[in-house]
Amino acid sequence: MGLNFADVYFRTGVYPVELPAGMGVAGSGIIEAVGPGVSQFGPGDRVTYTGSPLGAYSTERVMPAAHLIGLPDGISCDTAAAITMRGLTTAYLLRRIHPLRAGDTVLLHAAAGGVGLLFLQWANLLGVNVIGTVSNEEKAEIARANGCAHVLIYPREDVPRRVREITGGVGVPVVYDGIGKATYQSSLDSLAPRGLLVCFGTASGPIPSIDAMQLAAKGSLFVTRPALADYIADPAERAELAGELFGHVGAGRIRVDIGRRYSLEEAVTAHRDMESGAIIGQSIFAL
Repeated sequence: MGLNFADVYFRTGVYPVELPAGMGVAGSGIIEAVGPGVSQFGPGDRVTYTGSPLGAYSTERVMPAAHLIGLPDGISCDTAAAITMRGLTTAYLLRRIHPLRAGDTVLLHAAAGGVGLLFLQWANLLGVNVIGTVSNEEKAEIARANGCAHVLIYPREDVPRRVREITGGVGVPVVYDGIGKATYQSSLDSLAPRGLLVCFGTASGPIPSIDAMQLAAKGSLFVTRPALADYIADPAERAELAGELFGHVGAGRIRVDIGRRYSLEEAVTAHRDMESGAIIGQSIFAL
């Protein structure tokens, strides 16, 4: 079963959901049986999924066949559970949101997180330089080991000033921000004119109301709040993004290290660890 910050959003009501509801947005496993009319999968097939319906925190469940993604050989169910949501998020951030070119420099917050470590490795494959922020030296070392070109420890560094030093005073064309409220202003201040702020998460709380005149004054900036669901709603696009993700992982071009395997009985501890920032990289619920 996947362990993702989106689970916290649903539990706390940041993402509204009709109750009663299950918990968990991503998982993987082996099909035991299929319903009438299902031809693309059969018993024994290994699959993964992310998104609705909720309920991944379970040992068995019924899923719509159209929501499943077949797993290629070489990708274990544990690996798939760890990266299906985070990996597809990384895929749309790097391959859909903004056209990046080799040599571009971007800013990524929470570079040692679950999305962050996948993002760093994939960005390196594209020739994109990443300035990454982390909260302590331990995470800084991990970010560097995963290809982060410039690591900033944000409790003690002025991120916008350092970004401009690194970019020759220009700023970056794109900021990828999964933190939200705590980093929103520094993200805007790190952008080059006509730059794009991608708010793909709000781990520290929702961002303030957007002031259009502030965006104009800072250089005609853009802000987007994308959702994974809109990038995998089309089966062909979902298959393409998943194919790229699992292709890189299966070939060893992107490494997946599962830091901790929680039991489902440790769900409270797991959520507390996510909310406190104690989790580095990927963690899962293991049966």
